[in-house]
Amino acid sequence: MDVIVLGGGLMGTASAYFLARRGARVTLIERNRIGTGATVASFGNIRRTGRHLSQLPLAHRSLSLWGEAEKMLGRDVEFRATGHIRLIFDEGSLADMRAYAQAARPWGLELEELGSREIRSRFPGLGPEAIAASFSPDDGSGNPRLIALAFVEAAQKLGAELVEEAEVETIKHTVSGFLVATSRGSFAAECLLNTAGAWGARVAAQFGEMVPLDARGPQMGVTEPLPYRVLPVVGIWTRDKDYGAYLRQVERGNIVFGGAAERVSVDLDPGHASADPMRLPIQLRAVARLMPAIARVAVIRTWSGCEGYVRDMLPVMGQSATTPGLFHAFGFCGHGFQLGPGVGDAMAELITTGRCATPLDDFRVDRFGRAA
Repeated sequence: MDVIVLGGGLMGTASAYFLARRGARVTLIERNRIGTGATVASFGNIRRTGRHLSQLPLAHRSLSLWGEAEKMLGRDVEFRATGHIRLIFDEGSLADMRAYAQAARPWGLELEELGSREIRSRFPGLGPEAIAASFSPDDGSGNPRLIALAFVEAAQKLGAELVEEAEVETIKHTVSGFLVATSRGSFAAECLLNTAGAWGARVAAQFGEMVPLDARGPQMGVTEPLPYRVLPVVGIWTRDKDYGAYLRQVERGNIVFGGAAERVSVDLDPGHASADPMRLPIQLRAVARLMPAIARVAVIRTWSGCEGYVRDMLPVMGQSATTPGLFHAFGFCGHGFQLGPGVGDAMAELITTGRCATPLDDFRVDRFGRAA
């Protein structure tokens, strides 16, 4: 079968690869360059901790693919299973963590609870005031600048066609499938996969499927290099968004950080968000709670991106409820990076076989209409 994939971020490139691997003829259309949207703006967090429980089967599927990524794609995308630790600073957050850990266990996620003494001995320099932490040893991080390009290159080797810098002008549902007219020509296919990220709701709306989605930009930063000592990704359990910071140290020594700064609204035309230097001190105070040493390090770059946030904070995934041959995978609410390979594999399975071994019902595009 022929499939057009709209959107060249991680979801689109992973889908193109797995579709091509299953024998589909794929055309991937991207309005800018591959991986320049939410993917490249990502923190690179590969975590299952704290996810909505219905996302965990997809997260497990994706984690196994991250582990195979280098062999599968033929290049190192810097996936490192260094673990994911979330620090706890108050009894209320400790209760939240324990409740989540208990609820997640039947879904296949085992979290280790660490006491304050164990945090100090295993992870010196992290959270000196923390009273406890959760630890997930199989999670970690990957490089957002490498993964989409690796997927698209591997897809092209399997015969996928890539069309970059192509503005979509019209999308028409025809007797034989779909006709997509772009600034770089028209393309026809039996199936259309909408992986357009923050723009995904616009595509769905053309087929009568309304998704309440807001485009927002996070604020991220990176420091000068330090000696490489912080192996796991570091986060926090908290209900207070002013403390919702996270960080990770890359092998080159730089510390990437984010959180503790309200995501700003983004106009989809042109769809760019800028980091605000005035918010940086607030961020750094929150990050320093996790790792005090960062207060003495220079920040060398800040950035933002454009992410799609659905009202219920769950993605839209699966088959269209109005249009045969149309599929969606968008709106991952700022936490889609870990899910990317699993999303691509699951969508390829669904499109080519009509079934998916991973449950996707909670992500149906028509759930908003059903709730009304």
